[in-house]
Amino acid sequence: MTTNAERKEHPISMRLPEADVAMIDRAAGLRGRSRTDFVREAAVRAAEDVLMENRLIRMSPEGFSDFMAALSGPASPVPEMVELAKRPAPWEPGYIAKR
Repeated sequence: MTTNAERKEHPISMRLPEADVAMIDRAAGLRGRSRTDFVREAAVRAAEDVLMENRLIRMSPEGFSDFMAALSGPASPVPEMVELAKRPAPWEPGYIAKR
């Protein structure tokens, strides 16, 4: 018999209102995914977001000073971004799709 430590997958059970299940099923169908895959992916993505929001960054006092100076200094234009900003948006007249 296998123990939980040896299992590669662990079941998660939840109770949801019918409206929530219907919305999840509709969205999963639009993505061509099963309900389980869709919910798993959404839960993992949400967990990653929370973990990244609360990530502690450690640096030396000198490194912190350099970091703050870089953030506080004037921004310099990035030529590629300037060029991109000049192009019409897909919903604007003159937009040409690149293939």
